[in-house]
Amino acid sequence: MWAIGSGFRIRCRRCGTAVRCCSERVATERVKQPSPRSRPRPRSRTGRRSALLLAGLLPLSLLEALPAWAASALSAWRITNSGVLELRTSPATSVQAFYEEGRGATGPRVWVDLPGSPLRTRTIPGSGAVRQVRVGRPEGDITRLVLEFQPGTVLDPSRLRLVGTSADRWRMELGPAGAAAAPFGEGDLEAPSGPGWRAQQPWQPRWPQGPLPSAAGLPDVPRGRYTVVIDPGHGGPDPGAVGINGLRETDVVLDVSLQVAQLLQAKGVQVLLTRTSEVDVDLPPRVALANNSRADLFLSIHANALSLARPDVNGIETFYFEGGRSRALAQAVQEQMLAVSPGSPDRGARPGRFFVIRRTVMPSALAEMGFVTGSLDAPRLADPAFRRRMVVAIANGLLRYLVANP
Repeated sequence: MWAIGSGFRIRCRRCGTAVRCCSERVATERVKQPSPRSRPRPRSRTGRRSALLLAGLLPLSLLEALPAWAASALSAWRITNSGVLELRTSPATSVQAFYEEGRGATGPRVWVDLPGSPLRTRTIPGSGAVRQVRVGRPEGDITRLVLEFQPGTVLDPSRLRLVGTSADRWRMELGPAGAAAAPFGEGDLEAPSGPGWRAQQPWQPRWPQGPLPSAAGLPDVPRGRYTVVIDPGHGGPDPGAVGINGLRETDVVLDVSLQVAQLLQAKGVQVLLTRTSEVDVDLPPRVALANNSRADLFLSIHANALSLARPDVNGIETFYFEGGRSRALAQAVQEQMLAVSPGSPDRGARPGRFFVIRRTVMPSALAEMGFVTGSLDAPRLADPAFRRRMVVAIANGLLRYLVANP
């Protein structure tokens, strides 16, 4: 078990050097404390910050410079109505926790820094003593989870310990004063452990278990000639669309993407995946992976949604940013997906301005395999057998495009 120690360091307001009190210095070491706000605010005479230091740091710190594709190590979090912060991270992740005392109209704050970039920055309204929770990227490849409490909330920093209860689970007892009125959070805290955070690289996929589609009958292309990037949309704390019976877009698209990658590899195509597990990958690293690898094709795989009140809306569509080869790619994938989805409306291959197809420099498309909120599409997308047929269709469309556009 690893614990974050409870000792705090009070800093000199003028120079930032650690001090025991206003007049007595302790070491000459300067303690750099990150703030959850982009601009530093002047501290009052009574304000203080505490660095909740890791008592047993793992041997390799992951808060160093990271590759452009690095995803956030934060997989899920929750604050309970008994005042406990719970985290699920990628295994073997090094974290840092900090505390800042409240002052005036601003309540105290606790924040946790983890390696990797979040998919998007966001603010989640709180409940009870928790005013709000923010997920941000203060600098570089760092994810910051900030808990801001209501003004007047009193937390005891000497009792705040972020404790690792397993290789990928953490908890901090905030106490009754920091309790939420009702539990809230993001992601699935009960999900099984995945591979280590540094192991989650696009070229080291974890393939799905169970029977996989056969590559027999798919078009042949010269082995080793082509590189294709497959981008499973969303991931980690961002499940994408959630539809009928709780069907999550991220679960559908990751399963399909991993199988498409394996089929293409069986045909001699080199495949890169922007993610291979439930992690949070921002949009620019997905584009950077494709552009830096000089890939021949890029396909982002998604599932659509409208509203649970509109189960009548179903259909398959594929987007491209500009005409020419990207349109031909979108049409090839769209045609094959429709062939295995009888009765599902053809919403067409059409222009779209999605970031990942707008910023990639190779022929690119974004496929929407159906509506997780649709009465026709959702049961199909929830069926592993149908997803395997969709896998073959997508791989067929990509290979047909490569044959027609050598």
